[in-house]
Amino acid sequence: MLFDYISSALVTLLVTLDPPALAPMFISLTRGMNAEERRRVSIRAAIIAFCILAFFGLGGEILLRLLGVGIPAFRISGGLLLFWIAFEMVFERRNERKQHTADVAITEDHIRNVAAFPLAIPLMAGPGAITATILLAGRADGNPVYLGFLIALIALGVVCCFAVFMAAERVSRMLGITGNIVLSRLLGVILAGLAVQFVINGAEALFRSPSL
Repeated sequence: MLFDYISSALVTLLVTLDPPALAPMFISLTRGMNAEERRRVSIRAAIIAFCILAFFGLGGEILLRLLGVGIPAFRISGGLLLFWIAFEMVFERRNERKQHTADVAITEDHIRNVAAFPLAIPLMAGPGAITATILLAGRADGNPVYLGFLIALIALGVVCCFAVFMAAERVSRMLGITGNIVLSRLLGVILAGLAVQFVINGAEALFRSPSL
């Protein structure tokens, strides 16, 4: 029984976190940063994502119930926020950085902001991963051993994401400035599609709710 729980939880978390799919997003969001700055973004994003998922694994369902907030609301809000990020990726935030396309001044605040949003949430600890974590915690039924393994598996999934981020640096160097700009535009369009799908999924879940 414990082995079944561990295996299903591991597969579920890896699928919802989807580390390989985060690599190109990481390259685009950290364009202009050096290796040390990317490493700091990776570590910070991994820590934030782990804390969020561990929190929801241990008490997320109770918190959402107390606040009266459903997972569909997370999907819709996360989708809208992702769409804004996609817009900035495609149009390079022209109103704010027209003269800084090639050399963007990387500040401490920028590093912290990118790590927290959108890397940690909603790309890593997004609606899908949060929902999966809450459901897996429900399957644990309060058993401390099962919950302990769940937290360990969350940590393993986040470490996988961190490893992908570190490998993404080499890919970024191979692409060069032009390659990164083209990739950023392309991924912005893809991310916009993903954001719209988040909103659609949230709306569908909302309208299927028996309370309506």
